[in-house]
Amino acid sequence: MPSASQDMECLFRRRRFLKTCISLSVFCVTLVTIHKLKLVEDSRIMSDWLLAENNSYKRSFHATSGYSSKKEGPGHGPGGTHLSPARWDINETNCPENRPLRSQPWFRNVDPRFHQFILHRHCRYFPLLLDHPEKCQGDIHLLIVVKSIIEQHDRRDAVRKTWGKEMVVDGKKIRTLFLLGTTSIGKDHRNLQRLIEQEDQIYGDILQWDFMDTFFNLTLKEVNFLKWFNIYCPKVEFIFKGDDDIFMNTKNVLDFLDFKIGDPFLPSLFVGDIISRAVPIRNKQSKYFIPKELYDKPYPIYAGGGGFLMASTLARRLFTASEKIQLFPIDDVFLGLCLSSIGVQPKAHPGIRTFGISKRRSSAMNKDPCFYKSLLVVHKMSSEDLLNMWNVVHGTNITCAKSVHL
Repeated sequence: MPSASQDMECLFRRRRFLKTCISLSVFCVTLVTIHKLKLVEDSRIMSDWLLAENNSYKRSFHATSGYSSKKEGPGHGPGGTHLSPARWDINETNCPENRPLRSQPWFRNVDPRFHQFILHRHCRYFPLLLDHPEKCQGDIHLLIVVKSIIEQHDRRDAVRKTWGKEMVVDGKKIRTLFLLGTTSIGKDHRNLQRLIEQEDQIYGDILQWDFMDTFFNLTLKEVNFLKWFNIYCPKVEFIFKGDDDIFMNTKNVLDFLDFKIGDPFLPSLFVGDIISRAVPIRNKQSKYFIPKELYDKPYPIYAGGGGFLMASTLARRLFTASEKIQLFPIDDVFLGLCLSSIGVQPKAHPGIRTFGISKRRSSAMNKDPCFYKSLLVVHKMSSEDLLNMWNVVHGTNITCAKSVHL
């Protein structure tokens, strides 16, 4: 029989063997676990890498293709001249003057009122101080764009209560934006800027750029809006653009657009109060004076800036065209130059009267609500007159003939 010492030795050997087996098992399980974790990590890294590559491709695609296909006009494909950014990309106001122009003989002969414009004509785009890209979210049938200045709060207020009121008509969304620059430093700039920021907090409908609101800078308002629209408004169908002192009959504009549905020329729609065979005004007392050194040809056919209607596809083409044309101090004419460069001729609409219903200010027609009820646009009116005329035209007491012959 084995002794007690032998039994103890056998027991210890069994325990050591068992511990060794357990240790080996734990080691094997650990190796397997580590291997599995490594596979999972490698898979996650590969997945993240593929996702990053895919997102990089998407960003590259959007940066080079913009929001529309090549069919929507030049500048949106490999052969185009413009690559649309994904957001507003101007963050600094840095516009030094073109100093070499000062030594040009023709420049010294130009009326001094135009010197600053010419010296800074190369500066097109400016930072956005107030921005509302959400205005173009979703399908928008009509985007109403109104040129205004900071001090004209009463006009903006009247527009919001009348033809610029945002609404949905038969499922078609109407949205409104006001385009502003800044005031000059001598106009209590800081307080006025605070007021416009407070107004925007209330209504959320102001686009403001960091350039001074002057007559010559109306062209800056045009090109900056076209760039902004090209970036943020892929699903807008039509644009109405006008001043803040007009009467626009929203219903008549919508009826006109409904009538044009199916027209093969709808993508190039541009209608307004057309001015043809115009030439630069040389009278220095005129607001529209243009020196011969600046422009010495007849103007192209253009629409009065008081109010016009255009298709969104044309607006994108105009943006591309605008980048190739030198800025001009009269925004109406500049837009005419852009239209001419792409071979589009603006069409006259008898219902758009940017010089009033009758050019004789004393004419009774200019205050007859039945004319306002039948027309699309009438220029120009005070904010008080706009509110009063809107209430009369849309009231139940007005009685007009079935047709109005002008």
